[in-house]
Order: sequence, then C-alpha cells, then structure tokens
Amino acid sequence: MNTLDDLQVILTNLLDIPGWYQPPETSEMEYPCFVFQLDKAAAKYADNSIYQYMKRYKVTVIDREPDSVIPDKMLSLPYCSFDRFYTASNLNHWVYILYF
Repeated sequence: MNTLDDLQVILTNLLDIPGWYQPPETSEMEYPCFVFQLDKAAAKYADNSIYQYMKRYKVTVIDREPDSVIPDKMLSLPYCSFDRFYTASNLNHWVYILYF
C-alpha cells in the first residue's frame, strides 16, 4: 500500500521544490513549494468486500510567479487533474486532485 512518505518523495522529485503534508504553523514556507492533504477516499465494493480503494489528495502548488512552469508538471502523474487556480497574499495557488 502506498504511504504519505511515498507520495512526498514522488512529488518532491517531480516538482523539484520542497513540500509538506500538514506544514507546521510556525514554519515559514519558502516559495515555490507545494502542500498536500488528504481530501477523501473512494472504495468500490463487490460481494460484500472492498475490491478497490484509493485515497484522494488535494495538492496545492504555490509560487510567486504567475507564469510558473512548475504546476504543469503535476499533470504528468496518473490520476491527476487540475481543479482550480486562485491568488492569496500575492501568491499564486494551483490546486490539483490526485488519486494515490
């Protein structure tokens, strides 16, 4: 079964930027970076048992540059889709949904 550490390594290697799962509130994040969190889990059942189970994560890439190429790398992952873009505190946020 895949773990959070596995996902952290995959995202860090792919994006080549630091990232956190539930970053501590006291830490100052350096940009660009990414943050990911568990969004929900999906299970499929047959014959009264689970035959498929996947967790869904929300991955947010944060960068000061509005034309950053870093977020586009996320779409090379299987089961990943772009969800939305927003700005906050003069930072650009790209949100992706990733099943892992």
